[in-house]
Amino acid sequence: MHILLLEPYFTGSHLAWAEGLQSYSKNEIDILSLKGQFWKWRLHGGAVSLANQFNGLERSPDLIFATSMLDLTTFLALTRKKSKDIPIAIYFHENQLSYPWSPTDRDVIENRNKHYGFINYASALAADHVLFNSKYHKNSFIKESKNLLKHFPDYNELDSISAIENKSTVLHLGLDLNRFDPFKTNHDGPPLILWNHRWEYDKNPEDFFHTLFRLQDKGIEFQLAVLGENFKSTPSIFDEAKEKLSEKIVHFGFCKSFETYAQWLWNADILPVTNIQDFFGISIIEAIYTDTYPLLPNRLTYPELLPEKYHKNHIYIDESDLYEKLKSAIMDISHVRTCKFSAIAEPFDWSNMAPVYDELFSTFID
Repeated sequence: MHILLLEPYFTGSHLAWAEGLQSYSKNEIDILSLKGQFWKWRLHGGAVSLANQFNGLERSPDLIFATSMLDLTTFLALTRKKSKDIPIAIYFHENQLSYPWSPTDRDVIENRNKHYGFINYASALAADHVLFNSKYHKNSFIKESKNLLKHFPDYNELDSISAIENKSTVLHLGLDLNRFDPFKTNHDGPPLILWNHRWEYDKNPEDFFHTLFRLQDKGIEFQLAVLGENFKSTPSIFDEAKEKLSEKIVHFGFCKSFETYAQWLWNADILPVTNIQDFFGISIIEAIYTDTYPLLPNRLTYPELLPEKYHKNHIYIDESDLYEKLKSAIMDISHVRTCKFSAIAEPFDWSNMAPVYDELFSTFID
């Protein structure tokens, strides 16, 4: 089967996922992409650029596989002569309906952010098959699509949400987890706490660092590695934490090489997560694969990704519960370091997920 993957935001996790699928799938997958920057403009205008690329191709694919950063309705309108008989699937890495926008975003301030969610809704409606990277993501998209349509004065077309739901499937991300294996190390010093997410509002760094401030005030010994991508504008709590926790910090900043990143994950002991947005949780699955002890909130996709037998010890209810669970893990670090979690993450490795993708793709072709 020849599959054409359309990715207007070809960077970071989107790039890794697309190239992973291309490498591990038994199908022939070609990628049409645009540079991963200016996400709002990509969601608006990327479809025009990719339509031009598509119309210039000599060969037509058996399946068009777009991602949620594409305005699929515009793409199909501009390619209708060539795409009209090709099955269309769309994969939602994220969506702008249930994504928690920062209150300081200019589009939120000017009350024009709903348009981005409408693009996602219309794209799902136009596709033949709609795929979500988690059950939580699917459910939140359906719920928020209904809320979006109810926002408008008439002709709400609520039945269209049922049409989307009926053609929707949960298809978890595939990840290249085995690449962590060569960099396995052991950590014998003080308990090492890990942050390995983007330095942004939706990852809720305030609750994370305030919990560590509280531990420090109680004289509890730990070390801290703050990894993840940071941008020109980051929440001010990172500067505050760098100063207040200076004696605890052993790394603070983006890892320039995968080897360094992987070594820090293997070194880490405990992963307290405070995110208020995650449609899947790549950084969390990576840390779990390297046997880092997870402490996850009872929200979003986390109860879905973590088998139920782990919920009692690893899912927390509120910030106070997180503090107590984190303190207990630190105080019992010898036991924590004997715990193995890689089996939770292994099903998401591409060696296991690629056959799942391929089997699903085969059902899309008449």
